[in-house]
Amino acid sequence: MKCKICYAESRYQFSEIVLSKHLCRYFYCAGCGFLQTEEPYWLDEAYQSAIAAADTGLVLRNISLSKKLAPLLYFMFGGEGRYLDFAGGYGMFTRLMRDIGFDYYWTDLYCQNLLARGFEISSAKLPFTAVTAFEVLEHVPDPMEFLAQALDRASTRTIIVSTELFEGAPPNQDWWYYTFATGQHISFYQRRTLEFLGAKLGLNLYSHGSLHMFTDKKIRPSIYRFLTYTRVSKLLSIIPQLVLTSKTVSDHVSIMKGRLQSTGGAPSSKALDEACR
Repeated sequence: MKCKICYAESRYQFSEIVLSKHLCRYFYCAGCGFLQTEEPYWLDEAYQSAIAAADTGLVLRNISLSKKLAPLLYFMFGGEGRYLDFAGGYGMFTRLMRDIGFDYYWTDLYCQNLLARGFEISSAKLPFTAVTAFEVLEHVPDPMEFLAQALDRASTRTIIVSTELFEGAPPNQDWWYYTFATGQHISFYQRRTLEFLGAKLGLNLYSHGSLHMFTDKKIRPSIYRFLTYTRVSKLLSIIPQLVLTSKTVSDHVSIMKGRLQSTGGAPSSKALDEACR
């Protein structure tokens, strides 16, 4: 099997049952370190629900990521940027970042926007300062195509992603990140795999833990690690919350204005006053 990233020969590594019914083969590329499944014919079945029921960490992960991204975006780009959450799920991350004060928008081809309605990509102007895509890379059969499309759609040269990495030989089959039962994780990476992707995109890679940034900007790797270190980011996340103006109330008011105008009405001063309380 050809590697989807460097096109070298990927060799058979192991087989495992996915979705409790399909025997799936996994192939490893010694060249770039990419581990991939065979062509994932079971994906339509795996995505009968866009969010796997087993993803009990969804809420906690979004809250944690918002605290980690807030200082990174603020100190790298300031408070005036415009951002897009690609494959944004139910819209929780977009809503959290708007609540902090960032001008954030949502897009997802496979999931319904429940929490950031009114702030889809169609309501924003290009270009975006940066695009984020969390817990997505392990789901895509062609990582290069995905990253290139996300950057192109957002008209940016910065994308921040999250995915767990492994080092050396592929992990044993008890590695929790395989999630064989869901059948949704089909691509697995090492740092050198991401470096290869960055080189093909013409972008620099900054990586720390499970958070990785591809960008044409140049910063000291130590600064990136500092800003994304969990304890530091929790403390620094207070700064954008103090400096930026939360969009929680202003978003509510703008949505209510739009609804009233679409029905031919106009918001009264009393209604707006009550909305802002």
